Amino acid sequence: QVQLVESGGGAVQAGGSLRLSCAASGTIFRFIVMGWYRQTPGKERELVASITGAGSTNYADSVKGRFTVSRDNTKNTVYLQIDSLKPEDTAVYYCRLNYQYWGQGTQVTVSS
Repeated sequence: QVQLVESGGGAVQAGGSLRLSCAASGTIFRFIVMGWYRQTPGKERELVASITGAGSTNYADSVKGRFTVSRDNTKNTVYLQIDSLKPEDTAVYYCRLNYQYWGQGTQVTVSS
């Protein structure tokens, strides 16, 4: 069984930064892709960033230049560095491994 645990969320002012972590544990036969998603009440979860096993990254247009996804293979952890935070970044952020496993989410709240 694979478990994902997100951490690093919090309440910050606009312009600030946060680094979210997604730690994976359990039996992972192959790391294909880890995606970071976010969701606000009443809206669908949206993909904001992803990183593949080969290290390729992809970002939603709305976060390009502000979000950076990275991996630490030694720790089985994927990070999402969020800079220049905006109030519209307020959401619950989730990580998802191989289009299958979800973490429990971490809340990010940005005040103006």
